[in-house]
Amino acid sequence: MSSLPVFATCDLCDVHKNDGSGAFRVLPPVFRDFGAARRFAGPVMTVKCFEDNTLVKAAVDSAGEGRVLVVDGGASLRRALLGGNLGAAAARNGWAGVVIDGCVRDVAELAACHTGIRALAAMPLPTEKRSEGQRDLAVQIQGVWVRPGDWLYADEDGIVVADRALTV
Repeated sequence: MSSLPVFATCDLCDVHKNDGSGAFRVLPPVFRDFGAARRFAGPVMTVKCFEDNTLVKAAVDSAGEGRVLVVDGGASLRRALLGGNLGAAAARNGWAGVVIDGCVRDVAELAACHTGIRALAAMPLPTEKRSEGQRDLAVQIQGVWVRPGDWLYADEDGIVVADRALTV
């Protein structure tokens, strides 16, 4: 497991709080922590899907290379887009984290996954597999734009996104 860059989202916000360019964004405090890694960061890959986790599975089954998968699930609370098997795949394949604007399931299994996992809620119902969705596009997560190649930083205080890697 690679060493984690030292950062605190509060410090990043202190430095970039007056950024009016849109290069620095803060996600609303609606995400719950489900994975074993409480602090994670990395370049973003995006998936947009609604109640179909086909592309989420394809992503976490591929080499993560320290990236963060950001999933625009349309904020659906009706189906889980990630469960224990996919959480384990994300950890095994080197994903720094997964942030889902939607739900997860198998909460006890996700807690043992050595990767960051944030989502809105737990929902035991799985998705339908319709092979629908898109990847590698700009998505809106809780009203905040997140683009492939952005950098996402998550810790106990929240989640921030920037258009480049940040240092404090």
